[in-house]
Amino acid sequence: MKPIFTQNQLFTFLLFCNGQGLEKTILDCGAGGKRPPLGIFADHGYATTGIEIDDEAIEHAKAFEEEHGMDLNISKGDMRALPYEDESFSYVYSYNTIFHMSKEEINKAIGEINRVLKPGGICFVNFLTTKDFRAEMGEKIAEGEYLQKERGGLILHSYHEEDEPEKYFENHGLKVGYKETRVRMVPAPNGGTVTLGLVDYIVEKI
Repeated sequence: MKPIFTQNQLFTFLLFCNGQGLEKTILDCGAGGKRPPLGIFADHGYATTGIEIDDEAIEHAKAFEEEHGMDLNISKGDMRALPYEDESFSYVYSYNTIFHMSKEEINKAIGEINRVLKPGGICFVNFLTTKDFRAEMGEKIAEGEYLQKERGGLILHSYHEEDEPEKYFENHGLKVGYKETRVRMVPAPNGGTVTLGLVDYIVEKI
C-alpha cells in the first residue's frame, strides 16, 4: 500500500521546488522517523539525501524504506555540521526539527544549510512560536529555551516571536520568499483543547 504523508506544509514546499527549475536534489535535515517525508520527494523524482542525529529515528526510517521499497539515502549526521560540500543541493528542508536546538545552534544550522544550498536554491524551515501552549513549560535554559518532557526524556525546545526567526536568514543572506503563521486549536490528551503555534518559511539563496 502506498504510504500516506501528513506533512502538508512540505507539499507546499514541493510546489515551490518544482517551479524553481533546478536539478532535483534535496536534503532533509532531521530525516528519520516512522514516516520520513523524503518519500514525498522521492515519489516526484527527486534524488533524496537525509541526515538524522537519533539512532532510533534512523531505524524507524530504514524499516519504512524496506516496507515500501524505497532508498531515501538517510544516514547519521548533525545539521550543525553538515557532511557535504558547498553548494551540493538545490533544495533543503528541516521540518519540525530545528527548534530542538538552542537559538545559537539554530543560527549555526541555518549557516550550514546556506553553505550546502546552491545559488537560486530554496529551503523550508519551521519554528515553534510563543503562541504555543508549551511556550513556557519546563526548565528555562535561556530566553525562549526550555527543557521539556517528550518521548520519555527531556528535550530542548526553542520558542520564537513571530518575526524573530528572520534574523537567522538575515545573518546568512537568505531572502524570505514565503511565510505562513499557523495557530490552531487541537484536542488535549486529558480533554479540552490546546493551542499549537508555528511559523513556516521558504527562503532563497540569492
